[in-house]
Amino acid sequence: MRVLIIEDEPELRAQIADTLRQQNYTVDTAGDGVTGLERACTEPYDLLILDIMLPVQDGFAVLREMRAEQVATPVLMLTARVEVEDRVRGLDLGADDYLLKPFSMAELLARIRALLRRSHTQASPLLTVGDIHLDTGTREVTRSGRPVSLTPKEFALLEFLLYNRNRAISRFNLAEHVWGDAFDPFTMSNTIDVHIRNLRRKVDDQAGEVIVTVRGIGYMVRDVQP
Repeated sequence: MRVLIIEDEPELRAQIADTLRQQNYTVDTAGDGVTGLERACTEPYDLLILDIMLPVQDGFAVLREMRAEQVATPVLMLTARVEVEDRVRGLDLGADDYLLKPFSMAELLARIRALLRRSHTQASPLLTVGDIHLDTGTREVTRSGRPVSLTPKEFALLEFLLYNRNRAISRFNLAEHVWGDAFDPFTMSNTIDVHIRNLRRKVDDQAGEVIVTVRGIGYMVRDVQP
């Protein structure tokens, strides 16, 4: 999943980003409201972490303009303010959840997982197809009950495809979500194909062909036929 962090405190921004990357999320950051708003409105994200107290343009203004532009990305707002009125204002503007500073990274991760499940109408932290199970909480993958060792990119690819099961996902969309700004459009197609080939070797053997090539588009995880 691809996450945008809009937070002006450099240490906290770096701490959140490092924590999410360790959990195999693709992370982009912005240090002010104007830059964050531009990224939120022009690039695809699965979740935004948005601080209220931002330079240039505060979090409320960013959220208001995002929703006015029909950007429906789930938003988790961060605030050091304890006033109920501030939280009510953010929720009325379109925030999906609030987290008060200071907070633990464990709680932040739990709230992120909950918002992502909610946005994908996924009640359980377990993503399943055939005998393949991916736990978004523990970040573990099993096949027929046996652990499957995946690289961070392989995990991120499988997670994104499972969240979009039975839907064809383009290579460009995969690159944006899994590699973020780090991808080179001239070489990324081949890079994705190599990662998918390696992923297939690990997950397709016992469950049938789960990852399907959609010619001219990209890839899709499809339900295994009984």
